[in-house]
Amino acid sequence: MAETVVAGIPTSDFKITSTLHHSHDESLIKPDHDETPTVDYSLLYSNDLDQRAKTLQHLAKACEDYGFFYLINGVPEDVVTGALKAVSDFFDQTTLDERGEYKKKNPTDRFSWVSNYNTEENRECLKVVSHPQYHCPSKPAHLREILGEYLKRSHEVELGLARALSKILGMEETFIEKAFKLQAGFDVTAMNFYPPSSQSKGPIGLPDHTDPGLFVSLIKDVNGGLQILSQKGEWISVKIPPNAIFINFGDQIEILTNGRYKSNVHHVVLENNKVRRISMATLHRPALEAAIAPETAFVNQSHPPAYPRMTYKEYLEFNGFDEIDVQSSITQLRLY
Repeated sequence: MAETVVAGIPTSDFKITSTLHHSHDESLIKPDHDETPTVDYSLLYSNDLDQRAKTLQHLAKACEDYGFFYLINGVPEDVVTGALKAVSDFFDQTTLDERGEYKKKNPTDRFSWVSNYNTEENRECLKVVSHPQYHCPSKPAHLREILGEYLKRSHEVELGLARALSKILGMEETFIEKAFKLQAGFDVTAMNFYPPSSQSKGPIGLPDHTDPGLFVSLIKDVNGGLQILSQKGEWISVKIPPNAIFINFGDQIEILTNGRYKSNVHHVVLENNKVRRISMATLHRPALEAAIAPETAFVNQSHPPAYPRMTYKEYLEFNGFDEIDVQSSITQLRLY
C-alpha cells in the first residue's frame, strides 16, 4: 500500500492512535465544579487597568493549569436562555422525519443530522455551519433570528477571547486572529438532545474525544453528563453555573502553542440523567485554508515542534472527517 503524505510528511512519521481510551473508574471522578476557574469576560476589557491586568493573569492560570473554564458576562443571559429555548422548540416542534431531511448527503453539506438512539451513543444532534455563512433549519420559524443573535454575540466573544489569549501568550493582540484567519473561521454549531437515562440504551451519550479548533463554547439547559479529563488525570463533572458559558480548548490551540495549552479529552454520560437535556456547542475554528503549526516562540531545544504544519482542511482530511464533523483525536498528529 502506498504511504500517505500529509503536508509533505509521510504518515509513518505520525504517532497514530485510532481511538481514545481512558479509565472510567468512578474513584477518579470529581463530582463538583468548584475547582473549575471562572473568568469574567467584561473585566478583560475593563477601564480599570489594574483589574484588567489581574483578570488576564487569572485567565493565564486557567489556560495553563486547566485548559477549560467558565465564562461569565460574555453573552447576555436572555440571549443564552432564548437560544436554548429555541433549540428545544426545534426538537419539540418538528417530527423525526422532518429532522431527518437534514441528514448529511455529501461532504460539502452545511447541515448534518444524526440520531444515535440505536447505538451506545445516546443522542440526537443537528450540526450546522454557523460562520462565515450562517445556516439554520427553516422550522420553527423563530429559530433563525434567535439562534442567529446568540451566534453573533458568541463570535464577538470568540474574537475578544482570541485577543486576550494572544496577550497572555506574549504575542501581539491579533496574533491568534491572524494565524487562524478567524474572520473567515469555519465554525460549526451542534444542537444536542439527550434523552432521560430511563429511555437510553446505555450509559454513554458521547464517547471520549477532543474537539477541533480554537475552543468550544457550550451552553445547556440542565447540568449533568459532561465530564472532562483534567491535566491531573481526574474526570471532572462539569456543572455550568447559571449565566455562564463553558469554554474548552480545541486541538488547533494546542498545536499553535506546541502543547502549552491543552485540548482536553471529554465525554458525556447518561447514568444520572433523570430528565431530557438540551445543549448547544459552538466550535470556533480556523478558516479551512489557515495553515497551523507550532509558533516559533513556543519551540526550543527542549520542546521541538510536536505537530506538523498543515491547513485546517488537511487536518480534517487526515482525521478522515468532512468539514462539518466535530470530534477528533489530537494524539493522531503528534510527531513524538
